[in-house]
Amino acid sequence: MKPRIAVHKFSSCDGCQLAFLNLGSDLLTLFEQVDVVHFAEAGPVDEDAPVLVSFVEGSISTAEDVERIHRIRACSRYLVTIGACATAGGLQALRNAAANGEQWLASVYATPAWIDSLPQVNPVRAHVAVDFELWGCPVTAAQVVATLRAYLAGVIPLDETDKVCLECKRQQAVCVLVTEGRPCLGPVTRTGCGALCPRAGRDCYGCFGPAENAQYATLQRRMTGLGLLPEQVAHRFRSFNAADPVLNRVGAELESGND
Repeated sequence: MKPRIAVHKFSSCDGCQLAFLNLGSDLLTLFEQVDVVHFAEAGPVDEDAPVLVSFVEGSISTAEDVERIHRIRACSRYLVTIGACATAGGLQALRNAAANGEQWLASVYATPAWIDSLPQVNPVRAHVAVDFELWGCPVTAAQVVATLRAYLAGVIPLDETDKVCLECKRQQAVCVLVTEGRPCLGPVTRTGCGALCPRAGRDCYGCFGPAENAQYATLQRRMTGLGLLPEQVAHRFRSFNAADPVLNRVGAELESGND
């Protein structure tokens, strides 16, 4: 019997599931190696089937989500979060900073009583044990394939913690922070994207999450020198990964004036 895998979706935009679908013809090769028993966007639906690996996209934002993620955990030997939403709350976790959650809902929805949301949006790891986390918004096909191959081979997947700056060096990309004065988050963001934005002349927005040994205070001083206000720097740090404890703490310190 082939190893079985599942791909699950919670509160998200579906972008990380596309990392599988974007494989194109290589997806057929993947399907020859494993039995995909649940992947609603691609066809098969069997959410409670026991599997070797469950890939989970999206944050936990409702009581139903909490119940579902516990069921999925119980059916999975390995559970892998894919993307900023599942790994660090995603953009929807920005609502966690709202002083009045009910007022926030009323400002968005005409009938807020119909919205059954939790007081806080959380990453998957806040509710169940997670075996491996893939950061990114969205993740790439190379990431999910490498992770799956590692589990099929019986080894632990490689956790990429290098900074985007190192990837820029590998790709021979000119530093936009130094040469153009752009508020780039490359020095504190883990790579995995291939330095996509800097290679296109854009500053990194930090969607791949915090890098190892990130020097936030140093970068904050540099961004302040570029003219950004503390709250603007805080927003850049927290936007894609708003529920990450490290980025959330750094953002809160900036907003309170304790840099």
